[in-house]
Amino acid sequence: MTKKTPKGNADVSAMWGGRFDGGPAAVMEEINASIGFDKRLFAQDIAGSKAHAAMLVRQGIISEEDGDAILGGLETILGEMEDGSFDFKTALEDIHMNVEARLAELVGEAAGRLHTGRSRNDQVATDLKLWVRDALDGLDAGLSHLQAALIDQAEAHAATVMPGFTHLQAAQPVTLGHHLLAYVEMFGRDRGRVADCRRRLNECPLGAAALAGTSFAIDREMTAEALGFERPSANSLDAVSDRDFALEFLSLGAILAVHLSRLAEEMVLWCTDGFGFVALSDAFTTGSSIMPQKRNPDAAELVRAKAGRVIGALNTLLVVMKGLPLAYGKDMQEDKEPVFDAADSLALSVAAVTGMVGDAVFDAGRMKEAAGRGYTTATDLADWLVRTLGMPFRQAHHATGRLVRLAEDRGCGLEDLTLDDMRSVETAITADVFAVLGVENSVKSRASQGGTAPDTVRRAVAEARRRFVE
Repeated sequence: MTKKTPKGNADVSAMWGGRFDGGPAAVMEEINASIGFDKRLFAQDIAGSKAHAAMLVRQGIISEEDGDAILGGLETILGEMEDGSFDFKTALEDIHMNVEARLAELVGEAAGRLHTGRSRNDQVATDLKLWVRDALDGLDAGLSHLQAALIDQAEAHAATVMPGFTHLQAAQPVTLGHHLLAYVEMFGRDRGRVADCRRRLNECPLGAAALAGTSFAIDREMTAEALGFERPSANSLDAVSDRDFALEFLSLGAILAVHLSRLAEEMVLWCTDGFGFVALSDAFTTGSSIMPQKRNPDAAELVRAKAGRVIGALNTLLVVMKGLPLAYGKDMQEDKEPVFDAADSLALSVAAVTGMVGDAVFDAGRMKEAAGRGYTTATDLADWLVRTLGMPFRQAHHATGRLVRLAEDRGCGLEDLTLDDMRSVETAITADVFAVLGVENSVKSRASQGGTAPDTVRRAVAEARRRFVE
C-alpha cells in the first residue's frame, strides 16, 4: 500500500530532519509560520549567528575555512535583507530557517555546521533580547527629547499662572512651568524603568541550546561578550523559557503609555473652547470633512488611544505565558507581535507628544483668568489665619469657608471683599491679609521645595535639565 503524502511543502521536512516523511498541511504551515513578523529580527539573528560561528571556529568545533565561508555568507544575507532583495519564504517558517536556507545556497555544506551547539530555542531568545534591548535604547533617547521639550516650555512659563486642579475642578493656583515639570518627573521614572529592564535582560541565552545545554565545548562567555551582554544566562532551562524581559518591557511600556495618555488628554482638554489654554498648529491637528471651522487635536487623541494597544499587548503576553511548563513551548512564538506592536506604538507616541509639546502656544492671559475663578486662593487665606493669628487649621478652614460663602453671595472674589467684610467673620483679621490673596501672590508664596513659586520652578528647571538632558 502506498503511503499518501500530506498536502503541503515537503521541503520543510528536510529542515525538521528524518522524523517526518511529508510536509505539513496547508493550515499547519500557516499557523506554524512566523516569518511574516519575525523577519524584523534579521539583524539580531545574523549578529547572533556571526558571534556563534566565530566562537565555533576559535573552539575548534568547526574549521576556519567553514567559519570564513559562513561569515561571508551571513554578510551577503544581511546586505540582501537591508536592501530589500531577500526572498522570505513562508514555507521555511521563521527568520532562522530563512537565513540558514539562503546560507546553504551561498556556501553549500558549510552552512549546515552553523547550527552546531545551538537550537532555535536559544537562538530566538537571544534574537528577541537583542531586539528589545535596541528598542529600550531608542525609547530612552526619545524620552530624553520629550523631557527636553517639556523643560524648555517649563522654563519659558516658570511664572505663567494657571489653575491647578483636583477632581478636574480649580483647586489652587500653580504655574504652568510647575505643571509641565510634573510630567518631566513621570517620564524620568519611565526612563528609570527602561534602565532597570535593560540591566536585567542583559544576560545571553545563546549556548543553552534546546533546554539542557550542549555536549560541545562552546565558550558562552565569548558569545555573550561579542553580543554586548554582561554575562551568559546561568540556567539553560530558564534561558530558553524566560520571557520576563518581554513582559517587563511591555509593563514599563504600559505605564509609559498611561503617562503619555494623561498628557495627551490634557492637551485635548486645553484645546477646547471651555479651557482655551493652548493652541496647536496645523502640524499636529486636522480639520473636519464637513465642518470648516474645526481644528481637531487628532495627534493627542491617537496617543490617548494607543495606550490601549500597549496595555493590551501586556495582557496578551501575560496570558500566553501564565500556564507554560518548562521549558519552551510553541505558544512562545506569540511573544513577538505584541512586543513589536507595543514598541512601534510607544515610539510613535513619544515622538508625537514631543512634537506637540514643542509646538504648543499657551494663552497666559486665559490661564491666569481661569486661575482666579473658583476661589482658588482660599487655602492661602486659611494658611494666613493659621500663620498670623495662630488659629488652629480646622478653625481657620471653617472661617475661610464662611468667607468664601460671603464672596459667593456678593458675586466677587475673596480679594474683592472689604476688610470690614472679612472682620464680620473673624474680627482679628488685618489688612495684611490682602498680601496673600490674588493668584500671583498665591503662587509666589508656595516656595517650599518642590513647590510652584516661580523662583522655585526656575531652580527645578535647571536641576531637571542637569538630571535628564545634559
